[in-house]
Amino acid sequence: MEWLRSLFLIDGNLLGIEWNLWKVIGMAGNGIFFSRFLVQWYATERRGQVVVPAAFWWLSLAGSSLLLAYALFYRQDSVFIVAYAFTWIPYIRNLIIHRRHAAQATACLHCAAPTPPNARFCPHCGQPLANGVPVDVSKESGQK
Repeated sequence: MEWLRSLFLIDGNLLGIEWNLWKVIGMAGNGIFFSRFLVQWYATERRGQVVVPAAFWWLSLAGSSLLLAYALFYRQDSVFIVAYAFTWIPYIRNLIIHRRHAAQATACLHCAAPTPPNARFCPHCGQPLANGVPVDVSKESGQK
């Protein structure tokens, strides 16, 4: 059992971290903050499209990268390092989904606005689309 103890206790501290109340509070805060990314990521995967602007993910990626560099090279604080070590995963995944979604968009025949994939109606002018493809309503109803 000594090997198990030495696996988790480094220099007499759990995982080598000098724990105190503020570290526990900081780690709990980071866990809660990070969970919002998991919830948003799940919603995005479930819907199959980004539900926030791509700029949000680019700014999140840049900001978290700078904060991780700050945590690693200046503060050398485990709370900051844990907070920003893995946040880039959903940022990049959502940017990939956003790019795929944008590539699948088509233009409405009536207003020339981009329409999302698999939309039934143009979100800009309300004209019907068939399987995500614009439909010329005047030809379908016999009008000229």
